[in-house]
Amino acid sequence: MQRIQTDDFLLTIVSPAYNESENLLALHEQLKSTFDSAEVQWEWIVVDDHSTDSTPAALRQLIGRDARVRGVRLSRNFGSHAAIACGLHHARGACAAVLAADLQDPPEAVLTLLAEWRAGAHVVWAVRAAREGEGFSTKLFARLYYAIMRQVVGIKEMPEQGADFFLLDRRVIDSVREFPESNASLLALITWMGFRQAFVGYAKQARRHGRSKWTLEKKLKLAIDSVTSFSYLPIRIMSVAGFMAAVLGFVYAAVVIANVVAGRPVEGWSSLMVVVLTMSGVQMLMLGTLGEYLWRALDESRRRPRYVIEEMLSAELDADRHG
Repeated sequence: MQRIQTDDFLLTIVSPAYNESENLLALHEQLKSTFDSAEVQWEWIVVDDHSTDSTPAALRQLIGRDARVRGVRLSRNFGSHAAIACGLHHARGACAAVLAADLQDPPEAVLTLLAEWRAGAHVVWAVRAAREGEGFSTKLFARLYYAIMRQVVGIKEMPEQGADFFLLDRRVIDSVREFPESNASLLALITWMGFRQAFVGYAKQARRHGRSKWTLEKKLKLAIDSVTSFSYLPIRIMSVAGFMAAVLGFVYAAVVIANVVAGRPVEGWSSLMVVVLTMSGVQMLMLGTLGEYLWRALDESRRRPRYVIEEMLSAELDADRHG
């Protein structure tokens, strides 16, 4: 694994970006105002998840203005968790904060996370105390997802209200880089790893420009990846359901045989079709669950990278190219 040169006094900000050209310039001004006034040494890594708008141009403009800004463009859209993992892989700071590029997470809150980190925390979660501008379905899915992760999967440390804005110590960053899994939820992985964790409340702001790229399909994939990566409960449910179905089948067969012996044969195809269709549905559901696990095992066995980099962007690289 490539070794990253680190700086013990540097804070790295990692921002995954997909079609965020309208927000990058404004976020950069917020970062400068917040961290320069607090005399915090910082760098900003923007991971362009293969945007189709003018995000690459905006990123190049920022790099030309500020040498503390670096960019990574991925070869296709790999998703926000892969983009975050890429940014953490290239972080040089003693700690790194993951901050969305949509202006919904205030940079000022990073200073509170820094205070907790300096007090000894290895992972600091910014827990949403409020969720402005989000629809009912978004809030409902978030509550269901985190409830499943806490109560079903068993990761009790997962914040109830969710936290995709967080800060990691250097040792946690290096540990994350050791995990080659491509289908696991990065947030669940960090929570599962342990370390000393702290929680800070903040208000998630309404989105100013554009629309959320977090589609229903991506949400469902995250939920399935999280459950199958950290829990065998679906397999256990299948075993219990299969056992119960077998017991009911034997009981039903005993009832049929007893009626035949007593001269009261069971009539009608309706009840038989109900049993057949029900059992067929249960079997197909079980096969689908097994398929989810098998597909992920196959995908991980291929050892494909979680992301592919198309281009690295920084002031140093530009100077080398033109030098």
